[in-house]
Amino acid sequence: METILQFNPPQRGQKAVAIWLLIGVGMIIVQILLGGITRLTGSGLSITEWEVVTGTLPPLNETGWMEKFREYQQTPQYRLLNTDFTLTDFKFIFFWEWFHRFWARLIGVVFLVGFVYLIGKRYLKREMVNPLLILFVLGALQGAVGWIMVASGLTGDAVYVKPTRLALHFVLAIGLLCYTFWFALQLLVPPGERRYSATMKKGIWLILGLLTLQLVYGALMAGHKAAAVASTWPTINGSWLPEGMGSHQPWLINFIDNTITVHFIHRNLAYLITIFIIVWYRKASQEQVSNASKRYLRWPLLLVVIQVLLGILAVLTSKEIVPNRWGNFEWMAQIHQLVAMFLVLSLVGMLYLFSDRRQRA
Repeated sequence: METILQFNPPQRGQKAVAIWLLIGVGMIIVQILLGGITRLTGSGLSITEWEVVTGTLPPLNETGWMEKFREYQQTPQYRLLNTDFTLTDFKFIFFWEWFHRFWARLIGVVFLVGFVYLIGKRYLKREMVNPLLILFVLGALQGAVGWIMVASGLTGDAVYVKPTRLALHFVLAIGLLCYTFWFALQLLVPPGERRYSATMKKGIWLILGLLTLQLVYGALMAGHKAAAVASTWPTINGSWLPEGMGSHQPWLINFIDNTITVHFIHRNLAYLITIFIIVWYRKASQEQVSNASKRYLRWPLLLVVIQVLLGILAVLTSKEIVPNRWGNFEWMAQIHQLVAMFLVLSLVGMLYLFSDRRQRA
């Protein structure tokens, strides 16, 4: 095993592995965006079975399409929401769910083929194998959670997937994205570009913790379609502290099932995160940082400002939502999701640059 995993030659092999990982980062970003499109178009429940191999191709003839359509007609979403759907309507939502699943399979193929190629070229270090295996496990787990999420919308009177499972699926996807990006940074960033700063590192961890909570609430916003419950800004339907936030029983359920509470928390967490990033940036600017840190130090600040503005635009355009039609709100929501990923990655990059303990001596 040690002979197979020899890193030879170092620079060329390291670059090859890093490129492979960055391709994975890009593909995961696309996959998360496809998940957003699937959600916004209401396509997530159009495929009622989890066919890992046989589901790779869509129906290839009219008989196959009719069979899939009949399966969809048995779902609560069709019976309670989309009874006016024609086969053409069904084909549209089927495409997005199928493409979302197809891209996930393609990511698996790219990682597997790349893994075999890099071993064959002896570009992988022995210590890389376990992290890569963890990467594969996380990818497989994400697929399983995705199906559990879909299954939650196929029974009873559910017309959409459960918001809490959507949140779990989304946050795990972000975790996979960050894990892959961190691995790539280990190969791309020269040791001399890193510094250790306990203060900066703690600040980033605090922001990332809040941002993780914010991502959960972003997914709950999407799952509950909570943007439209308050399409006003800066107040929430004319109030800073809207009524009805504690109306559900038991009381704690308000934090995940009460749309106005979810909306309130998501909106105000955005302000809190922005304040923390501004404070962190001011302190980081006074640190003795590497050239790489200087180049990228402003990115979290820039991205969080853009993200807040996009969130405001998404809220204001939510009153224009028309079922089964792509409009301004859908564009804002999708770009909002994309910038959220870039914001997370910018902070992960900063965490990596400020986490080199070898610089303490």
